[in-house]
Amino acid sequence: MLLGIDTSGAVSIAVARGALNGPAPEVLAVRTDARARHHDEMLLALIEDTLTQAGITRRDLTGVVVGRGPGPFTGLRVGLVTARTIAAVLGVPLVGLSSLDALAHQALAEHARSTGQTTVGVALDARRREVYHARYRRTADGHVERIADPAVDAPAEVAAELTACDVLVGSGCALYPELLPATADMPHADAGHLILAAARQTARGADLASTEPLYLREPDAAKPTARKSALGLPDARRQR
Repeated sequence: MLLGIDTSGAVSIAVARGALNGPAPEVLAVRTDARARHHDEMLLALIEDTLTQAGITRRDLTGVVVGRGPGPFTGLRVGLVTARTIAAVLGVPLVGLSSLDALAHQALAEHARSTGQTTVGVALDARRREVYHARYRRTADGHVERIADPAVDAPAEVAAELTACDVLVGSGCALYPELLPATADMPHADAGHLILAAARQTARGADLASTEPLYLREPDAAKPTARKSALGLPDARRQR
């Protein structure tokens, strides 16, 4: 049994029957909560609810898949730390996958053409009036292939290349509909597709061992470069 956790936007949890190195897993349960800024309050309860819905307990898990983002710093840390802790306590493998990859897998699975290659653009809210984005295509053998690596830019700078895709999804579309009109209502990564996408990539030999967060830019809060006096006085060393 596999547990999927993604906190790149909404909190999404999934349980699937199967393994990453075998036939495609079967998703048994998916639970999602889209409330913002409450990841730490709801995550553990949502995991337990999803396990219960699937009819299993944590002891039945044989692997954990976690979304690496990009996404808000705090939300990603909560999901990654939780996934690492569960995997370590249970002694089961842990793999990480870009949340953009998971959303692209879902979009292509639900909106792919019956023949030929279909392209998909993903745009997630990055705040600061920017979007995290990447582009993908479905190959002739059904593989989801990334054709433009994840990046962060202003919507206007990437609108032309993203709207040229057959399918465009993600929370960034809802914020900038005139520049990035969504073709499907799919704002956040689904943990079920996170598991399925990880399984497909593993089957093709991809290395998903890293669970480091995919931030793409520096956090808003930065360490000060020089010590500051609590009284607002210059550093004493400068007065010598």
